[in-house]
Amino acid sequence: MVPESLLQLFDEQMRKPNQPDGFFIGDGWSAVLRPPADGDVEPLVARMREIPGHVEWKYYSHDGPELRERLLAAGLEPEDEETVLVADAASIPPPSHDVELRLATREFVELAERVFGRSHGSGLPDESLAVVAVVDGRPVSGGRVDFEDGVEFAGLFGGITLPEYRGRGLYRAVVARRAELARERGYRWLYSDSLPTSRPILERLGFVAITTTTPFVLPAQSA
Repeated sequence: MVPESLLQLFDEQMRKPNQPDGFFIGDGWSAVLRPPADGDVEPLVARMREIPGHVEWKYYSHDGPELRERLLAAGLEPEDEETVLVADAASIPPPSHDVELRLATREFVELAERVFGRSHGSGLPDESLAVVAVVDGRPVSGGRVDFEDGVEFAGLFGGITLPEYRGRGLYRAVVARRAELARERGYRWLYSDSLPTSRPILERLGFVAITTTTPFVLPAQSA
């Protein structure tokens, strides 16, 4: 399957709003996942101001530069661009036996809080599992994998490795373990919204870029 058809499949399965206007409204995280057919972004931006919790417009580059310009004109601010990478879960080799890995939600959340300097709550979404790599009894790398019902894609998010432990293959092992978990549950594809820090590792494992995505947020949220 070539990246173009992967992108079409990704759009069909993973950009699924739960509101008729293109919004996905969640518990603490909400987003516009699909642009309006008429191109008028102002009503949706106005609604963003009314929704509690974190709210963003999840802009994808293949939605076109005109939409990006409309979002900027409406007063939204772009955060860091991420590359959407996809791989066949069956193509990812198993993790190295030299790395100690375990499923550990609390340890992953605590690791994320140390790295990012803010609270990420008491746990993960119900459909997520967290994997950590342990060195000398200490979690030093990790990531979560999200399993959504009714789709073929499992999402890899929250990749973290403490700076002093980078370059040891720990993140690669965490990715491989999450791929195993996805295969065990029948997911064919893996995807990740990747920053430049993780993109090279994933591409060496066989992930391919299909598009980019940028969160556009209200000015108060970007502060």
